[in-house]
Amino acid sequence: MGLNHKTAPLDIREKLSALCREGHHPLHDFKVIDGIKEVFFLSTCNRIEVLFRVDQDTEKVISLVKGFLQQKGSLPAEEINRYAYVLFNEQAVRHLFRVAASLDSMVIGEPQILGQVKEAYREAVGLHGAGILLNKILHYALRTAKRVRTETGIASHAVSVSYAAVELAKKIFGTLAKKSVLLVGAGDMAELAARHLMESGTTRIVIANRTFENALHLADQLKGEAAHLQDLETHLQNTDIVITSTGATNYVISKQMVASALFRRRNRLLFLIDIAVPRDIDPDVASINNAYLYNIDDLQDIVDGNRVIRQKETERAETIITEELHAYLEWFNALEAVPTIVSLKEKTDNIISREWEKSSSWLQTLQDDDRHHIRALLSAVVNKILHDPFVGLKGKTADQNAKPYIAAIRDMFNLEEESSKKPSE
Repeated sequence: MGLNHKTAPLDIREKLSALCREGHHPLHDFKVIDGIKEVFFLSTCNRIEVLFRVDQDTEKVISLVKGFLQQKGSLPAEEINRYAYVLFNEQAVRHLFRVAASLDSMVIGEPQILGQVKEAYREAVGLHGAGILLNKILHYALRTAKRVRTETGIASHAVSVSYAAVELAKKIFGTLAKKSVLLVGAGDMAELAARHLMESGTTRIVIANRTFENALHLADQLKGEAAHLQDLETHLQNTDIVITSTGATNYVISKQMVASALFRRRNRLLFLIDIAVPRDIDPDVASINNAYLYNIDDLQDIVDGNRVIRQKETERAETIITEELHAYLEWFNALEAVPTIVSLKEKTDNIISREWEKSSSWLQTLQDDDRHHIRALLSAVVNKILHDPFVGLKGKTADQNAKPYIAAIRDMFNLEEESSKKPSE
């Protein structure tokens, strides 16, 4: 069960995000819901996910989980019902695989979600929420995500203007470690690009804005420095990457300003990204040596081309997810035959033990090594007789056609009666 950026607006997700900030982990509350045997909880800025195994009263459990989310988010019942999705069995597992592989993310291919899934899994294990089934599902999910990242190029091609700007900066500088950023204006895309740059290792950011108070506010969010717009030329010579996004009707940065800054910088590279419409930077800046200027159309061309490439990579990723889902389901379906296989093995072991006891009088006349070899021979013969039926039964579970065979084996070997004897033995 979950809510994400596709199904629920930001204000709803914000209310539920408080679940993660509480000292009391929500897994404690989910675990005590009657009917839940295992549970995994994932919360990010874009999603709330609860994966749980139910052994009875499924609809009642779903209602209780919804009620918990409704209470914690102080939401009306109709809003939870409107925005929450509920997936069962194979579809629930496929969804988790897609989430871990970042195919369900707002930006497909983003790397953060895998770390968030790993951390949520560690919490589920630490708080005893994950058992045999969820452990196996999460192992498959993490393996799937790893395959998608290593076998496809899904994370290699930027599909947002701000991210494309960062990827270009990396190509030009090689590394962004210890690079400084000058943000001119406070547009959303420019701010997002600045955040991407900081995540990539830039260590200093200066925000210059016509309204100094707005520059101070954004500088506080980005842990940077605020500057007056009239001091722009001074800051140009002390920065490596410039991102502009103002509402000015004329150029804010001229060719002369950049040429002067580069002279004082001793021609160290200057990377300029103009995301404003109309443009903030004189296009003639592109003619200056060691000045790399890109505008929003340049970036959009990159994004559009990458979107086509990423779509193809997404199709390859979906194929990997289907492969891993089938592998998981093969393991899961095999569980159906396990109780019968165990019961039949126990019955044959008990038969060997009883017959051994009946023959104990003459067996005592043999040497210890001889008795050991005879017992091993009996077990080996029985195991070889059972081998083909066990393999065949497991094969039927892979085809999801095992039930009539399981019923036949339990009937022919009278396993139901054996099971009924166990409590009194």
